[in-house]
Amino acid sequence: MSKVELYLGDCLDIMRTIPDKSVDMIFTDPPYGHNNNNNGDLISRWEAALGKGDYIAERDDRPIANDGIEANELYRQMLYAANRLLSPGCCCCCCCSGGGPDPQSARWSLWMDKIIGFKQMIVWDKGPMGMGWHYRRSYETILVGEKPGAACRWYDKTHRVENIIRNIGKIIPGRNQHPTEKPIQLAAHFILLHSQPGDTILDPFMGSGTTGVACVQTGRNFIGIEIDPGYFKIAEKRIHDAQQQPNLFEVNK
Repeated sequence: MSKVELYLGDCLDIMRTIPDKSVDMIFTDPPYGHNNNNNGDLISRWEAALGKGDYIAERDDRPIANDGIEANELYRQMLYAANRLLSPGCCCCCCCSGGGPDPQSARWSLWMDKIIGFKQMIVWDKGPMGMGWHYRRSYETILVGEKPGAACRWYDKTHRVENIIRNIGKIIPGRNQHPTEKPIQLAAHFILLHSQPGDTILDPFMGSGTTGVACVQTGRNFIGIEIDPGYFKIAEKRIHDAQQQPNLFEVNK
């Protein structure tokens, strides 16, 4: 059975307690700094642009911790901590929004390159988005950093892995889910590529525990950190339930 360690608190504080070079991979979905879920602000702006009554999405007013301007510095400091925890050849995979007026993916890519080493930007095609305002965000990016000094930990056997992910659909979260929850299959895609069974995967922004579920289902050990007590509790239950089920993914591609 996978070893699981879950921590409720600030990821920077808890990462300081983890020994150097003890993590084999990081997969995480940090707050993007867009305040998208604070008081329905994004929906309010869409309504103002489109005209009253042209309602294109349900309001979601569940705030995400550190999802303001502080998210950029939090991400940067997390990379410094990650660089200490990873061994040469290990990878750090960070979800990173999907376009828009703020060139976040460009900025975050440059920081990753400076602090860890940049390997690739992956495009996750989430499928059709339906009608909406201007360019609909039908994709997200995942930034992959690789710590230099050794060959990349890469366990694909097909030689067919592209930098575009297709056929993994988006999640439209319900009220009992994290508002930016990602599919388990997305986390598993990267975990299978960059780690082996028994390796330790860290998620500093665990949310409702998707990375942890993917680790349990692929036979990896997991360290998860989350600052929000409500989502932490959901993560505990999801990961516990996953431990009661058989592995659902192949251990290697």
